[in-house]
Amino acid sequence: MNPFSYSSITEIKKALESKKISLQELFALFKCHAQVANSKVDALLELFPYEEQEYNANNPLSGIPGIIKDNICIKDKVSSCSSKILQNFKAPYDATVISRLKAAGAQLLGRANMDEFAMGSSTETSAFLKTKNPWDTNRVPGGSSGGSAAAVATGMAPWALGTETGGSVRQPAAFCNLVGYKPTYGLISRYGLIAYGSSLDQIGIFARSVEDTALILSTLAGQDSNDSSSLPIEPKNYANHLSGFSIKGLRIGLVENALSAEGMDAEVTQAIYEAKKVYEQLGAHVSSISLPTLDYGAAAYFIISRAEAASNLARFDGIRYGMRSEATNLSDLYQKTRHDGFGPEVRKRIMVGNYVLSAGHAGQFYENAKRAVRLMRHEILETFKNTVDIIMMPTCSMPAFRFNAFDGNKLQMDLQDYFTCPANLIGIPAVSIQAGFTKTQLPIGLQLMAKHLDDQLLLQVAHAYQQVTDWHTKTPTGY
Repeated sequence: MNPFSYSSITEIKKALESKKISLQELFALFKCHAQVANSKVDALLELFPYEEQEYNANNPLSGIPGIIKDNICIKDKVSSCSSKILQNFKAPYDATVISRLKAAGAQLLGRANMDEFAMGSSTETSAFLKTKNPWDTNRVPGGSSGGSAAAVATGMAPWALGTETGGSVRQPAAFCNLVGYKPTYGLISRYGLIAYGSSLDQIGIFARSVEDTALILSTLAGQDSNDSSSLPIEPKNYANHLSGFSIKGLRIGLVENALSAEGMDAEVTQAIYEAKKVYEQLGAHVSSISLPTLDYGAAAYFIISRAEAASNLARFDGIRYGMRSEATNLSDLYQKTRHDGFGPEVRKRIMVGNYVLSAGHAGQFYENAKRAVRLMRHEILETFKNTVDIIMMPTCSMPAFRFNAFDGNKLQMDLQDYFTCPANLIGIPAVSIQAGFTKTQLPIGLQLMAKHLDDQLLLQVAHAYQQVTDWHTKTPTGY
C-alpha cells in the first residue's frame, strides 16, 4: 500500500524535505499503486518511467507525481487523444504546461484516458479503454477528462491535468468527488494542447483540495509567447492567498432557475441548498438570482464546438502525421483514413460542424449561436457588475450515470454540459467542489463561477467551504 496515496502535495513535500522518503522511492510507491488501481478502473493508457532528479526545495513541485490527459503534448511520448488516428503519434515538443511542470520539478507519472478528441461526457468514446467511476464501477467517471479524474480519485497521484471545452474537468470532478478547476480563458497557455474548439478549450486541474489546485495553478499560470490568446498575467502563488481570507459580506448568487431545470435530481438540489447554508453561516450574503440565458447555452455550445471541431480536425488527413489507410488516390486516402481513424462520435461532430458552417446554413446556426453567446455574456457580466461576486449552481443535474445510459438519447448526453458550458462560452473561471453524496454514495458537485480574472477570489471562496466541511476528505474504498 502507498501511504501517500491520499496525501496532499504539502504533506508529500514535508516527507521529502525531512528525508523520510527519497524521490525515487516516492515515485515507485505511486507507480506500484497506480498499476493496481488502474487494473480496476482503466484510467491510464500508459505509465511513464522515473526521470532522474535531485530534490530541490526551491522547486515547488519537486518530485511530486501527476497525471496528464492524453491530448496534451509531452515530447517523445504518445499523444493520441484516445483516437486510432493518432495511436502512434509521438509529440515533437512539450506543451507549455509540461515545460512549466518539468521546470517546477514535477514527475509525470502517466497519460490518462479520455473521450476521443475530448468529444464526450462519459469517457465512453475512447478508442482504447472504458474508464470506470471509482465510486461505482458500473457508472461513468464523467468526461471528457474521465481518466484524469478516476486516477486522482483512486490515489494514483495527488493532481492531474484535464482539459475543458464545455465542462470536461468540472463534470468528472463532480462525479468522482474532486476539485475540478477551469481558469479564466488565457490564464493557462494552450500551446501544445491538441485542439477541439479553440475559442472554448482550456487546460484545467484536478486535485482533492483547493490548496493543491492552487499550488498547481501557481506553476502553470502566466503569459506564453507561443499562445497568442494567453493573457499578460504576472506569475504569482495562488496558494499563499487562501488562508486568512474572510468570506463575510461576500455576495453569492444562487441560480434558482438552474435548480428548477429539467432533469434535476432531488438529492443534488438538496445538496446545493445545504451548501448555501454553509456559506451563510460563514457570513456570506446568498441571494437568489435568475439567469434565463442559461437555456441558450447548451444549444450555442453544441453548434460552436462542432463548427470549431470540423475546422481543427481537418488537419488529420493521413498525409502529414497520424495513421494512413491504404488508398488508390488522394480522395480515397482522405476518406478511408478519416473513416478508419475517427470513431463514430468524432465523425458525427465533424459532419454537424461542416453543416452549420456551410454557406446555406451558417446564418441560421453558427451566427445565431454567436448571438446567443453575446446575450449570455451580457447577462452574466451585468450580474457580476451589479448584483453578486460569485455565482453558485450545481455542476451537474445528476450524479454519475450508468454506462450506455443515453444510448437511445444522445441529445440527453449533450445536455450534461447545461450548467458548465456557460463558463467556457464567455471565458470566465469556474470550479466544481465536493458538496456531499447521494443515499447510494455517489458524489455531488457544487459549481462556483467568478468574473473574468477573479480566479484568486474563486479559489478563496471554494477553499473557505472546504475549511468547514469534510466532503473533500472522503475517498472510495478498494484502491
